[in-house]
Amino acid sequence: MSKRAPIVRLRTVLFLLVGVVVLGLVACAVRSTTPAPTLAPTKPAPPTAPPATAVPTPGPATPAPAPAYQGKPLANFSTDDFSGSARCAMCHSPLKDSAGVDVSIDAAWRSTMMANAARDPLFLASVGREIEQTPALRATIEEKCSGCHMPMAFTQTKVQGGTPGMFEAGFLNPQNALNPAAMDGVSCSLCHQIAERNLGKRESFSGGYVVDTSTSPPDRLVYGPFPAPEQQMMRKSTGFTPVEGKQMGDAALCGACHTLFTPYVDATGTVLGEFPEQTPFLEWQHSAYSAQARPCQSCHMPAAANPVLISTLKTTPPLVERSPFVLHHFVGANALMLNVHRDNAAELQLTCSMANLDASLERVLNQVQGRAAALSIASTQANSSNLEVVLELKNVAGHKLPTGFPSRRMWLHVTVTDAASKLVFESGQPQPDGTIAGDDEDADEKAFEPHYDVITQPGQVQVYQSVMANSDGQVTRRLLRGSSYVKDNRLLPQGFDKTTAGADFAVRGEAAQDANFQGGADRVTYRIDVGSAQGPFTITAELLYETLAYRFAQDVTSGSADSAKLFSGYYASADKAPLVMASVQQTGK
Repeated sequence: MSKRAPIVRLRTVLFLLVGVVVLGLVACAVRSTTPAPTLAPTKPAPPTAPPATAVPTPGPATPAPAPAYQGKPLANFSTDDFSGSARCAMCHSPLKDSAGVDVSIDAAWRSTMMANAARDPLFLASVGREIEQTPALRATIEEKCSGCHMPMAFTQTKVQGGTPGMFEAGFLNPQNALNPAAMDGVSCSLCHQIAERNLGKRESFSGGYVVDTSTSPPDRLVYGPFPAPEQQMMRKSTGFTPVEGKQMGDAALCGACHTLFTPYVDATGTVLGEFPEQTPFLEWQHSAYSAQARPCQSCHMPAAANPVLISTLKTTPPLVERSPFVLHHFVGANALMLNVHRDNAAELQLTCSMANLDASLERVLNQVQGRAAALSIASTQANSSNLEVVLELKNVAGHKLPTGFPSRRMWLHVTVTDAASKLVFESGQPQPDGTIAGDDEDADEKAFEPHYDVITQPGQVQVYQSVMANSDGQVTRRLLRGSSYVKDNRLLPQGFDKTTAGADFAVRGEAAQDANFQGGADRVTYRIDVGSAQGPFTITAELLYETLAYRFAQDVTSGSADSAKLFSGYYASADKAPLVMASVQQTGK
């Protein structure tokens, strides 16, 4: 068979917005199980005319509860260079570890944001909004965004000499030949074909990973973490040759799409340069986690507790159990979009079940609430009319917190009550519409809340976020207008030296000069006038998180594109309550 196109270098921009569907639980009707009473035998009564009785009019039968959504079948397609996830699942599912625990790859992956990268309604709405506001760059936007959200369709189109597109006749159109490849999201035969070449270097960022498309079946290489894999079965059945690829456990593999530079334009639409939209990999590189060889996969794809036989096929000689076997959880913090996916699973045609989505959501909550941050009261001091409280926050993640797209934010919600449980002070109260009481940005779209070392008023809120400004110096939520950060006080990972951080991931704003804001931690002092209130005072503090800050939500849902309108409907009924990442309470004098 003749060789096809040369190696393709994919340089794309990932609009990571994050993304997400929520399912409802079905109630079960219960039949009565009370036995009929047993009567003593009696003599039959003489026949008499039956009494006149009213015959009830039959009503409609009680409908059986609708079955829980089980998901569409996995994508089953084959192109010159890629195969659908269904073909991988045929031999790699169901899987159990040596203790009998289900570790099936597809069962964990189906409901993740990776699997649904092309279906994520927030991502699609954001792309539609950017096109609406900068229509002259439509082709560029669609090509850039599809590279990391629809990577198999994107790559195949580039190999064939075409121009990738998303809307109208593009990949999202069911009539497009590459629609199945696009809708399979960030799938098996994409990630496992990424070569080690240039990973971790600037040319690999923004979707600049390399897939070798010059080979033909059965010589297409797929990489796995284990040495000396059995090859013949896959060569015969799939056209791929499995080999060991150490890059599968390297943070640089994730960094190819999770280090993203996007073009930015001025008010006339002229491209002026590139902007670091998100830099989790660079943040990790500058942290203690890099020196300790603790890559992204160690948290987001944890290892199974026991060895695993990684295929269901019987071979001669038999396969051996492998360890460590990474679970394809791809767990992050995007509970908002997972819940949106649950609510609209059938309409979004997800390939996961309600059980899959519930499992992913539980993993998110465990990750956010147990393995991301810690909050404590470092000290308290009180006198006749003043209370001083010092809160200490610790980032136990390997990157800034929150990281990724600038729509994400954390903040401190702090209350103080007196001996009679009367509220004396409150800062950062979350509101039902997604706003934060006292936050300048939520009150005024042109403003933002500064970073604080000391807070003295209820209207001051410690918000950890990155805030974009356009080329005119004005606050913006439009990605293509973002030219710089006027604020970046996101919690730094351990070992992060803010004085030597590169310009693309530096601390910005007041936090840069705050001596209490350092790698791995921040201390915030609250000096509260309690007036005539009597102690003992109870201090309650929460670290809260949300994926989509209020102003970003207002912007994306105001779009006129069909994708924006669709997301607007989903978001209107979504649960907007923030996640509680950590909390602490103390009663003192």
